[in-house]
Amino acid sequence: MSPSPRLLRARWLGGRVAYRDAHALQRGLWEHGDGDWLLLLEHPHTYTMGVRAKAEHVLVDPASVGAELVRADRGGDVTYHGPGQLVGYPILDVAPGPNSTPCYVHGIEQLVIDALADLGLPGAARLDGYPGVWVGVDGPTPRKIAAIGVRVSKGRSMHGFALNVDPDMSYFGHIVPCGIADKPVTSMAAEGVAVSTREVVDAVVARAVSGWGYAGLDRQDTAWRVADSDLAAFTRGEGPGAPVPASAGGRQDRGEPVRLLGRLAQAGVDPSSGLAIEERKPEWLRVKAKMGAEYRALKRTVKELNLVTVCEEAGCPNIYECWADGTGTFMINGDRCTRACGFCLVDTRKPQAVDPDEPARVAEAVARMGLAHAVVTTVARDDLADDGASGFAATIEAIHATSPGTAVEVLISDCRGHEASLQTIFAARPEVLNHNLETVARLQRAVRPSASYTRSLGVLARAKAAGLTTKSGLIVGMGETFDEVLSALADLHGVGVDIVTVGQYLRPTSHHLPVARWWTPEEFDRLRVAGEAMGIPHVEASPLTRSSYHARQAADSARHAAGPVATDPGVASGSFR
Repeated sequence: MSPSPRLLRARWLGGRVAYRDAHALQRGLWEHGDGDWLLLLEHPHTYTMGVRAKAEHVLVDPASVGAELVRADRGGDVTYHGPGQLVGYPILDVAPGPNSTPCYVHGIEQLVIDALADLGLPGAARLDGYPGVWVGVDGPTPRKIAAIGVRVSKGRSMHGFALNVDPDMSYFGHIVPCGIADKPVTSMAAEGVAVSTREVVDAVVARAVSGWGYAGLDRQDTAWRVADSDLAAFTRGEGPGAPVPASAGGRQDRGEPVRLLGRLAQAGVDPSSGLAIEERKPEWLRVKAKMGAEYRALKRTVKELNLVTVCEEAGCPNIYECWADGTGTFMINGDRCTRACGFCLVDTRKPQAVDPDEPARVAEAVARMGLAHAVVTTVARDDLADDGASGFAATIEAIHATSPGTAVEVLISDCRGHEASLQTIFAARPEVLNHNLETVARLQRAVRPSASYTRSLGVLARAKAAGLTTKSGLIVGMGETFDEVLSALADLHGVGVDIVTVGQYLRPTSHHLPVARWWTPEEFDRLRVAGEAMGIPHVEASPLTRSSYHARQAADSARHAAGPVATDPGVASGSFR
C-alpha cells in the first residue's frame, strides 16, 4: 500500500451493526466516496461466505445458534463475525499494478500485526500460504487471531479484517473457519491480553494513520450502547411534558427526563450547560404568525380530507410561511410513532391501524392544490411487517396517477434496514428520496436511540444505488461541534447524497433534549459553503431550515447540477409540509 497524503476518515460505529447495513454503507462509499474511510464495528452473530466458500464448511443451521448466514462479495471462504470481534472495513483507493491486491492485503495484515504489538501481543505474524494474522507461528500450533477478506475493484477496496478481541469462541466451532480445518482460531483474551474494544480501536486507528502515510485524521465515534429497556416510548418522562413558553422567564428544571439527560451525559454533553427552557430566542429564530387566506384554505383542505401534516404534529416553525405559500408535508401511516427520539414532538402512544384510503386522500389534496412538488413523510412504524413501506408506495403511485406532472418527495424512516421494505419504496420511483441523518455520529444514541448512524447512511446509499435523487437532513444545537457537522456532511457526500438540509434545533417541551446553544446565521452560511465545496450539489442551511423547507427549489437545484431540466411555468409549485 503506497503512502497517501490524504485525510483518513475513521468511524467507530459502535453497538451491534447488522451486516446488511455495514455492507450498504461500504458499497456507497466505494461507489461515490472520493476519500478514504476506515469503518470499525462489531456485528451481531453472523456467518459470511466469500465468493469461493464451500457450503459444506457451514456445519450447522446458523439460525439454530442464533446467527445469520450472508453471502458476501469478498474473497475467501466462510468466517464468523460477532460481539467481541473488531471488524475493520477500509474503503480506500488502491494503487494499480500487477500485485496491487496482494500488496493491499499485506498492508492490512501489517496494520493488525503492529496494532497487536502495541497492545501487548508482539508475537503476531504472517503464516506462509495462509492469509490473515497468526500467533505461535514458530511453535507446533499456529493459531489464527485475525481473518482477512477483501475486494478490490475499479481501484478501490471493500471488506477487510476481523480481529478476535474477546468473542464467544464456540461460534467458530460451527464452521470450518476460512476453510482451514487443521489449524485453530484464537483471540486476544485467549492469548492472555485483556483489553477493551476502545483500546483496540485506538491502536488500529493510530497505526492506520502512521503506517499508511496519512497527513491527517477525521475520527468520529458512535460507540456506546443504550439498554433495550431505555428504548421504549415515553423515555422522555411521564406525560407529554410542559410546552416551552414564548416569553422569557426563569430556568425550569422540573420534568426534565433523567434517562434522556443521562444519555446526553454519556455522549459527552453536560445537560446542565444547556440553555434555560424559557430563554428567549434570538431575533433570527422568531417567526410571525400569518394566518391569511392561503393558510386557512390549506388548513380547510387538510381537515376535509382527514389528513395529518407533520407541520402541525412536529411544531414546525415554518408553518405560517409554507402554508401561506400553499406548501406543506403530508404525514401518512397515522400520527403515532413507534420511536421516541429526543428532539421530536410527534405522538409516541401505541399506533393505530393504517387507513387503506389514506393514499387516495393525499393524492386528492395534491390535485386540489395543483402542486408541482409534493412531500410525503411518515412516523416510524416498526410494528408493521413492512415498516409502512406499502403505504408509501401506494401514496406515490396515487399521486403520480392523479397528478402526472407532480414530483413526489418522500421522507422515510430507516425501515429497520429491511431490504424488502426499502425496495418497495424505491420501486415506486419517488422523484426525491429523503432520509434524515438528524445529528452527528457522537450524539446519535442520545438523540435517536432506536436508530443507527450506519443504517441511515446505508439507506441513503441503497437509494442512490437504485437511481434515486437522495436527500438528508441535520439539526444542530444539541451539543455537537462545527467540525463534527462537517464530518457528517462528508459522510453524506461519501454515499452520494444530492441534497442536505441543516437547521437549528428548537426544544418543543420540557421532556425533550435541551438546546445546547443557538447557531448563528453566519455559521449556517459556513456550513452551506463547506458542504457544497465538498461536492454536495445543494445544501440548504439556515436557522429555520427543516427537511422540506424550499423542497422544490432544492430538488430543482440538484437536478440542474446533474444537467438541464425542463419546467412548466404554468403549474403551481409547492410541497406540503
